[in-house]
Amino acid sequence: MNVKVILEKGENGYFVAHCPSLRSCWSQGKTADDALNNIKEAIELFLEPDLGEFIEDETHKIYELVL
Repeated sequence: MNVKVILEKGENGYFVAHCPSLRSCWSQGKTADDALNNIKEAIELFLEPDLGEFIEDETHKIYELVL
């Protein structure tokens, strides 16, 4: 899966990264590489399903699709 990320230098000298297609997905870092690594982790966590109290049984299965 490919997503677009916007990286910009903030007023405090840190780099700020966000993913416009995932509205609440933002991160930052001291360097551009740090910010990109942090936004990658944030995107992975954003896309991770919250299964809550879902229990897998004979009628409900969990599948993982690679996009």
